Amino acid sequence: MSQIHASLPLLGFAAFSGTGKTILLEAILPKLVARGIRVAVIKHAHHDFDIDQPGKDSHRLRKAGASQMLISSRCRHALVTETPDQEATLPHLIAQLDQTQLDLILVEGFKKLSFPKIELHRAEVGKPWLHPTDHNIIAVAANVPIPASGSAPLAEKPPLPLLDINNLDQITDFVVSFIQGKVHATQLEQPQGLQCGDLTPPGMLSVAEGRERILGHIVPLTQSQTVNLKTALGHIVAHDVLSPVNVPQHTNSAMDGYAIRGDDLACASYEVVAHVMAGHSYDLPLEKGQAVRIMTGAAVPKFADTVVMREQAEQTDTALDNVIKTTVRFNLAMASIHPGQNVRQAGEDLALGQTAVAAGSKITAPELGMIASLGINQVTVKKPVRVAIFSTGDEVQHPGEAQQNNCIYDANRYTLHAMLTQAGCEVIDLGIIEDCEAALEATLQQGSEQADLILSSGGVSVGDADYIKTVLDKLGQINFWRINMRPGRPLAFGQINDTPFFGLPGNPVAVMVVFLQFVEPAIRKLQGITDWQPQVFNAIATERFRSRPHRTEYTRGIFSFDANGRLIVKSTGQQGSGILRSMSEANCLVEVLPEQTNAEIGDLVRIIPLQGRI
Repeated sequence: MSQIHASLPLLGFAAFSGTGKTILLEAILPKLVARGIRVAVIKHAHHDFDIDQPGKDSHRLRKAGASQMLISSRCRHALVTETPDQEATLPHLIAQLDQTQLDLILVEGFKKLSFPKIELHRAEVGKPWLHPTDHNIIAVAANVPIPASGSAPLAEKPPLPLLDINNLDQITDFVVSFIQGKVHATQLEQPQGLQCGDLTPPGMLSVAEGRERILGHIVPLTQSQTVNLKTALGHIVAHDVLSPVNVPQHTNSAMDGYAIRGDDLACASYEVVAHVMAGHSYDLPLEKGQAVRIMTGAAVPKFADTVVMREQAEQTDTALDNVIKTTVRFNLAMASIHPGQNVRQAGEDLALGQTAVAAGSKITAPELGMIASLGINQVTVKKPVRVAIFSTGDEVQHPGEAQQNNCIYDANRYTLHAMLTQAGCEVIDLGIIEDCEAALEATLQQGSEQADLILSSGGVSVGDADYIKTVLDKLGQINFWRINMRPGRPLAFGQINDTPFFGLPGNPVAVMVVFLQFVEPAIRKLQGITDWQPQVFNAIATERFRSRPHRTEYTRGIFSFDANGRLIVKSTGQQGSGILRSMSEANCLVEVLPEQTNAEIGDLVRIIPLQGRI
């Protein structure tokens, strides 16, 4: 887990509403400051709030459209940032602090995240204790004793320090001990340093972690078939294709010229004893003082191992006793002659028995030509991966139907069908499945019987997971994940009757991005392609690409070359996960990595070209 810029003590106060978190913080902050401790406080509000006063200049400018408003005076400065799309995460908020000027960060709220906390409890509030289910609580400040627990897990856990919630000096002393590292290590499940994994909501995985888990469950398919060479384009080679011959079959000339012996370079001129065209040969051994005029690709005679270019030669025909004698001399001023030059050795491209095309290779035009050059007209390939796809939801309609109120046309099956075809898969389209448990169960059962992989779109968000979870648990083992990426956070993966299953999000762009990051690598492994990786380049950003710390951000982009030949990239504009036009206009995804807060103009960013993948 990577550190967040600094390793400051981070301590939270967790409690139910009405317990008095803010009042307690307000009371102990002066005590901490009096001890010379520089403190920052991060407060989480579950409702909309406004720290600007209506009528003030900063408030008017922000309401006029400024997404970030920075106001400064000689006493203080403040940055107000609008976050209409998604609430800021705790790591992002921490990254905004100037940690070089701090000794401690106190957090009010974010009680579901994993970092050290003090539980505040007042019996009169009537709420349950938090520490039995939150193992990151390191102490309890209460006005009643902690009740004994008979459960084995809690019985084995060391007792938590009990502080008097009304004794502010005692609580302050404990906070100072925490800063100084004097809190006993067994009370903390995780180190006090600000670890990105500690601040990630439960169940949130990085892109790399999600992909690694998925690929760990994928087993390459073994079925193969033999096809004619002309129909093999795009297929995956099942077994190594071995060369049955030497390529080239004979040692031959690499250009038009004259073949001579490499041990006979001192002659002033050579007698030309034959003219050999491609597909023909001179079958006598070449003697010293002799040369053969030869064309590109023609076999060189025995003992001949050097070819001089025709442009460096001067041929002379002399008639003697009605017999024409042809000689050739070479213009050494144009170039020196080296033994072995301009000759291709037999087996130079491929030796007899050498692997021409390796198993797991995709057959493209060069592979077709290579296999054909060996005299082979059939090849054994992997059977195409069969993928069953369907969409879910009563609101989803087939294109071509009259649109009903509150309904949308199904785009996802068509984009998935296209990307699967690009990947060389055989697609089984199971249509649109209504929001019905029996229909979903029947469809999943059918897909597991007919396909090697099942893809659904829609129905895997947090709100939908409970609805389909019953069916998925009945037929297989499914995990509902939140991937720390944008777009495409919800993802379900598992097995339906041992057939791999992906539950993709419902938003059209999110479907495509999740397919590229998780489904395509799984398909490549099913096809037997080992260590498959997409092409990735670095490009110069010509605009600002926003992101949040520790989240992978995918922006639809357009890359090109500038006047200086540098690879540059810009976005396609609006990036809503339902805007398919942004994918249509894009030729790449811009990947802002988790360790980048934002990519500014001039920064290098990773781009993933989309050509041939969508």
